[in-house]
Amino acid sequence: MKTDTRALAARGLAEIALRGASLREVMERSAPKLTDPRDRALLMALLSEGARWWLRFDPAIDGLLEKPLRHKDPAVHALLVLGLVQLEILELQDYAAVAATVEAVRALKRPQLAGLVNAVLRRWQRERTARLAALDANPATRHAHPAWLAAVLERDWPQQAAAVMAADNGEPPLMLRVNRRRCQRETLIGQLQAAGHAATAHPWLADALVLPHSTDVTRLPGFDAGHFAVQDGAAQVAADLADLRDGLRVLDACAAPGGKACHLLERADIDLTALEFEPARAERIRQNLMRLRLDAKIVVGDAGMPARWWKGQRFDRILIDAPCSASGVLRRRPDVRLHRRESDIAAMGAQQRRILAALWPLLAPGGRLVYITCSVLRAENEAVVGAWLGQQEDAQAIPISLPVGQAAATGWQILPGDGDLDGMYYAVLRKRG
Repeated sequence: MKTDTRALAARGLAEIALRGASLREVMERSAPKLTDPRDRALLMALLSEGARWWLRFDPAIDGLLEKPLRHKDPAVHALLVLGLVQLEILELQDYAAVAATVEAVRALKRPQLAGLVNAVLRRWQRERTARLAALDANPATRHAHPAWLAAVLERDWPQQAAAVMAADNGEPPLMLRVNRRRCQRETLIGQLQAAGHAATAHPWLADALVLPHSTDVTRLPGFDAGHFAVQDGAAQVAADLADLRDGLRVLDACAAPGGKACHLLERADIDLTALEFEPARAERIRQNLMRLRLDAKIVVGDAGMPARWWKGQRFDRILIDAPCSASGVLRRRPDVRLHRRESDIAAMGAQQRRILAALWPLLAPGGRLVYITCSVLRAENEAVVGAWLGQQEDAQAIPISLPVGQAAATGWQILPGDGDLDGMYYAVLRKRG
């Protein structure tokens, strides 16, 4: 019996929005149940857009029901949210979206609720204009961002906050990084175009190419041969800022899933150590290295406690891809907005300061440390680095200027949508020798 894609998506979205599961975990567990690539693509669209727009349409469903279903039938509640997502975001044909959603209720083994689901979606269609206006009148439902995050964005970036939230709610392009050890960028672009993909070279990132829409990258030419990896352009900046040359000893701290580590290895013949706290995530680094035919030493350990894993030889370059709120990558990880709490930020700032202080002694005199977060919150970025610099006499900030983004008090901030990139913060520090 064929699996109903919408029913599968409803169960998954209920796990993501109501039980704290990650979108990636749910997708990896659910996708193998579908054999048709088109069904898997629909599943990904439903889960991604369902998570992205949950904070808009979840309260809208409550307004259409006499009694909430969220706790009694969470999958059916999530299915109703997905019904609105299909109508308003994916813009599927009204009849097809409603009929398929009603059929999915039966696949969820709730046939007695089929009439209710049909009635709710038909009511939405009749009252659509007024209900959308009501959602737009409330900032939380207008932008589908948690109220606390919207407030912090307004405080930190008063001129850009609306544009940031709009970028978070848009579909990002698919960005690839060519593995220059195995393929030339123009060659890969030609192969992709020949296969029907509108691939173009990025205008200022040397290894990046852009496809307008997401697709199953495992089916793209060159994937199995390790000719490319998926990596947003904002993350590819790290290799430029590292200022590599052959022979350097490099530490990539908090390295999983290994995108930046692999990029560094593609750029120069270096002795690289990839450090990761979680063994399962360290395994993802190993898998990416193998596919790209690259070699590095993988160490499982706490970046904030180097005495447990460091052998005493200093590094010429250190990358700290610090644990953070991920507030800069909501367009690619829409479920983060459902899981992150305002109280997380102070704890993350403390962890970031701990890691920075612990790893600085491991840097050789004259060496360079690149501090990175995928956050747009000043409390995780310039506040952490700026305060630490004020206490560290042998540390010097190296000025940064990129084609997109803006200078921060210390370092450089790319906001979501700047140059159609993800949000990312960089600071480059040099150890006086």
